[in-house]
Amino acid sequence: MDAEEHDTRACEVSEADARAELDRLLSDPRFHATDRAKAILGYIAEQGLSGRAEGVKAYSIAIDVLGRTSSFDASLDPIVRIEVSRLRTALSQYYEAYGSPRGIMIDLPKGRYVTIFSASSLPEYEIGGEAAEAETARRELEEYIGPLQTSRSKRSPVAGWQAWAAIAAVLGMGTALMWGMSEIAPAITVRPAVSVEMVAADAAWSGEANATREMLLTALTQFRTLTVTEALPPDRLQFAAHRSSDANAYRIEMKYYGDGNDRSIWWQIANLATGEVLRSGVEREDTAGKSPAAVSMNLAASLARRFASSDSVINNAETYGSAASSLGNACVLRAERALEDRDSAVIARSMNCLERTIAKSPDDADAGATLARALLTGEEGVIDQATLARSYKLASRSVSLAPRSDRAQVALMMTQFAAGWNTTAIDTGNRAMSLNPNNPDVGATLATVLFASGYFDAGVSLARDAGRNVDTVPGDAVIVLALDAYRRSDWSEASLLAEQVHRGDYVLKVLRIAALAQLGSSQAAPRLAAMQNQDPDFIRLFHQRMEQRHYHPSITAKLKDGLTKAGADFKAADRLASAS
Repeated sequence: MDAEEHDTRACEVSEADARAELDRLLSDPRFHATDRAKAILGYIAEQGLSGRAEGVKAYSIAIDVLGRTSSFDASLDPIVRIEVSRLRTALSQYYEAYGSPRGIMIDLPKGRYVTIFSASSLPEYEIGGEAAEAETARRELEEYIGPLQTSRSKRSPVAGWQAWAAIAAVLGMGTALMWGMSEIAPAITVRPAVSVEMVAADAAWSGEANATREMLLTALTQFRTLTVTEALPPDRLQFAAHRSSDANAYRIEMKYYGDGNDRSIWWQIANLATGEVLRSGVEREDTAGKSPAAVSMNLAASLARRFASSDSVINNAETYGSAASSLGNACVLRAERALEDRDSAVIARSMNCLERTIAKSPDDADAGATLARALLTGEEGVIDQATLARSYKLASRSVSLAPRSDRAQVALMMTQFAAGWNTTAIDTGNRAMSLNPNNPDVGATLATVLFASGYFDAGVSLARDAGRNVDTVPGDAVIVLALDAYRRSDWSEASLLAEQVHRGDYVLKVLRIAALAQLGSSQAAPRLAAMQNQDPDFIRLFHQRMEQRHYHPSITAKLKDGLTKAGADFKAADRLASAS
């Protein structure tokens, strides 16, 4: 739909009706946009209704709404594009799900920062659009896969037919393995069933309690790690008689309290099969300066993270409470934990489990997406053509099977990033964020891609958001914050943050040594020596490995400076490489 058509439709709606629809939408708790996105929508709409029909500039949005300084440069900081992309998706999803009681809809056309108020049909948005984009990207990758090896590695290139033959061989071996193990018949686990109940401590708070519960139900379903179900019997024996599913079941009980500007929710989680209370807690929100809808949304977001994220109480119980041989959901959760810890041995076992899950359930989008990510964790980050091609194919298929799955979109983002398509990866990451804005793992992973690509402020902003209201901050978020501290020459903060992450990550190891060296610590040289003993090619391949991870050259250069201060002799390594 072009600009002229948008402008024609906009004339069909009076200013009074447009303002009424804008106010209604912004106050509707079912409109799941961030506070920043809502502020941007209000700003763009007000500018248009005040006569700026051509729209506003990214610079104006950054300065007037997001609080950026006058030195803001949209070509260096994509924060406006990121926020508007999420807003556009939130608008499409809202009208697609709920329509408009007033018969008026708001559209944000691509290419301009302008709102279009239309009394006609829904904005152009196809629910299967993500799948089509994934298929297009898959074909593009197949064309690109030939030169990828030679452009990013000094090893001998692999011809296209050899790469795909390797994939076929891997698939064949996987199928044979699955057939051989089929006699064992391991348990296939599914997502747990969860019932959610909330009561108000006082009848005066019933309305707020009900609104918060409805928002929480929506937020929980966006995670796609739980199956939200009807109220289940509280008694263990009653539950045993009632149970008709293979899923484990949990009951979340909450009580809503209000006292002045304070709103709090007491909660507890019980395993209905055992009757055990797994955990309880209290979530609080200050209402000062916030609408009731905003308070409910913030409480729901915090609770959803605690109940449904990969490190939540329920998912931890599912991860560690299932047999090690279980397939399906427990296998996916174990693999996600291994990916967070970067434990290569556990990742290898998880990949075997995921292969077996896919062999039994080819349409398991979660297993396919997780396997796609696991395949990208090659030795020291080196990924060959065949592996990258298979990873991309798995991620694309997962998006086709579950276009609204943030897991699938994250897997697609990471394969795009591994292929060097940073801009495309960022767009896919924005889509994942719009599908589940409350998932800290999605925000942390996108923060890594943004920061590595040189969008430092945007990456840091997302990393900080990913660390709010969670029991455990995602490792990727901490690494981004540590790298940013190092970039700003805050050596002590960089070292402190880097030591907080317990994982075998290459860049993290480099950062720890470099930060200690910049601080003048006597521990830097021994750590460098230990690293070189473990990896004799550590110095010689440093630049190649940072390039393979697509880190911005300024980050690579600054880390190299720290390693040099620790005693790394890059010139000698270069001479040795030239001689050989």
